[in-house]
Amino acid sequence: MLYKGLTFFHRGLLKEAIESFKEALKQKVDFIDAYKSLGQAYRELGNFEAATESFQKALLLNQNHVQTLQLRGMMLYHHGSLQEALKNFKRCLQLEPYNEVCQYMKGLSHVAMGQFYEGIKAQTKVMLNDPLPGQKASPEYLKVKYLREYSRYLHAHLDTPLTEYNIDADLPGSFKDHWAKNLPFLIEDYEEQPGLQPHIKDVLHQNFESYKPEVQELICVADRLGSLMQYETPGFLPNKRIHRAMGLAALEVMQAVQRTWTSSKVRMNGKTRLMQWRDMFDIAVKWRRIADPDQPVLWLDQMPARSLSRGFNNHVNLIRGQVINMRYLEYFEKILHFIKDRILVYHGANNPKGLLEVREALEKVHKVEDLLPIMKQFNTKTKDGFTVNTKVPSLKDQGKEYDGFTITITGDKVGNILFSVETQTTEERTQLYHAEIDALYKDLTAKGKVLILSSEFGETDAVGNLILSLVYYFYNLMPLSRGSSVIAYSVIVGALMASGKEVAGKIPKGKLVDFEAMTAPGSEAFSKIAKSWMNLKSISPSYKTLPSVSETFPTLRSMIEVLNTDSSPRCLKKL
Repeated sequence: MLYKGLTFFHRGLLKEAIESFKEALKQKVDFIDAYKSLGQAYRELGNFEAATESFQKALLLNQNHVQTLQLRGMMLYHHGSLQEALKNFKRCLQLEPYNEVCQYMKGLSHVAMGQFYEGIKAQTKVMLNDPLPGQKASPEYLKVKYLREYSRYLHAHLDTPLTEYNIDADLPGSFKDHWAKNLPFLIEDYEEQPGLQPHIKDVLHQNFESYKPEVQELICVADRLGSLMQYETPGFLPNKRIHRAMGLAALEVMQAVQRTWTSSKVRMNGKTRLMQWRDMFDIAVKWRRIADPDQPVLWLDQMPARSLSRGFNNHVNLIRGQVINMRYLEYFEKILHFIKDRILVYHGANNPKGLLEVREALEKVHKVEDLLPIMKQFNTKTKDGFTVNTKVPSLKDQGKEYDGFTITITGDKVGNILFSVETQTTEERTQLYHAEIDALYKDLTAKGKVLILSSEFGETDAVGNLILSLVYYFYNLMPLSRGSSVIAYSVIVGALMASGKEVAGKIPKGKLVDFEAMTAPGSEAFSKIAKSWMNLKSISPSYKTLPSVSETFPTLRSMIEVLNTDSSPRCLKKL
């Protein structure tokens, strides 16, 4: 039963895997591996409580079970419980000093909490673990050099005002390019970041009570706002650290946008100027970056020209052979309908006589994998697969369309199918999207300024639609190496609050906001869908009295401190 469960697990069939592991436990009550695997399946599903319980049962049977400690530690890290995660990695290393995963994760947990000395010490141990000749390097070994360099950079800037430097401009282009693509660290003429400066101390733990009452209120509001950005979809584990970071990002976006609409300037990268749309997103980028330093959250258009000309691929496998990606299950049918429509349009233009026959054949197709034989039957060019491109209509130039994402279906006679989607971020495509976003932002700023002066109900609605349209193009552009989705959503929440509207609704089960934007026929359709669950209401006057986020947390040190602090006893009382 255990092996049956593991087969389901590796195919992405998590619910079936869970049933098999439970069956195995009925047959043998003290089956440690079954508890460990059950915990892992629940963790992949995003069920933190059930996963914790299963890992706990495995460790009650054997408190020195290294694999369970490692898996539980990783789950706690991705849940935002760094202190707890660290305990598991330390215990794992006591039992298995050369465990590369635990060593890497120990270093990462320390750095994320601002404990750079311990963090870099652990990272260096992983770096010394060179693979043997002919041996494949581990993912940890590949990532650790980037993390160490980035950690040194962060440490050096702990007390520099955030407005005075820019990570995208400071980190060398080839470093960013290799890091975002997860390539081996082979960078010509790379100059290492300086070592840790002894006069810059590590981040110390802040008690929640040490913050002023109004700052405590700010943190509690951020926690609540951030939790509204959680995807209720298999595969997404709630991360309270990211919730707080993105809640604070939304509040900072709200305050910055309001300042812009009342015509004052912002300070960015050492210069004072009018805020542009990228500055608005940069607020959220800054918070997302520091919440998890393991992930390179970088602007793709700031990469070296060489990599821009080749383009960056944002690639997602939906089905690969027997493996199904649970996260996107809700969208399989939507994408299937879209592909069928495109096939009919194609045959309508190129094979009008055979259109009826094609239509009848397509009506019998209910699964993506059944499309290939039909395509081969009606189109001799379809040898091993085909691609379909989505189009994104322009608002700026009526009738014009941009490239959206590419759907690829390939496979052979055995049925070894690959069904994937990817966004190709090239320089030319980026410029087209930027022009669209620029025009919308200009319109948004003009209407926002009018809104501040008037109280017309229609104005608020128009501003809301502009915000959602602007972010619709951002989602379709996918301009960041990681984190585009939650960054964009926090900008939506913040900008809507600036317009006087508060998001009260949660994202529905199974919905992914980025995929909603990418599969919507246009920006109006996306606005309509998003509003259907946002449950927008007039903003509470108490938001006006909250302290300024950028002034309360002006440095990296203050940002890490606030992400580390435990607000649970106080915030629960306030909700």
